[in-house]
Amino acid sequence: MEQILCVSNSYEKKYYLDPKFQGLPEAVRQELQILCVLFTEEVGGILTVSFEEDGSIYLMPMAEEEDILYDEIGSALKIGQMRRDHRELFESLELYYQLFIKKEEEA
Repeated sequence: MEQILCVSNSYEKKYYLDPKFQGLPEAVRQELQILCVLFTEEVGGILTVSFEEDGSIYLMPMAEEEDILYDEIGSALKIGQMRRDHRELFESLELYYQLFIKKEEEA
């Protein structure tokens, strides 16, 4: 089962961080928020950052069907750039998930 970490929505101008992850360091939470909000401001739509069942990070961009301004190609390119530029952040989040969240759920 997928576990949502955070969501940024350009339509509603909102950002959501699952309360389960409030234990993350403040700097990490801020970096996530900046990354996600900048992504949706640049390409539009909604970005969901979640953990797969195996603990790997999954970045899921999407747009409302009637959104003709959503840049699907730009979205895919931006996801690739985010993965490269913030590899250490995503690896740290995966480790955090394995050590704290998944173990807590298994207990």
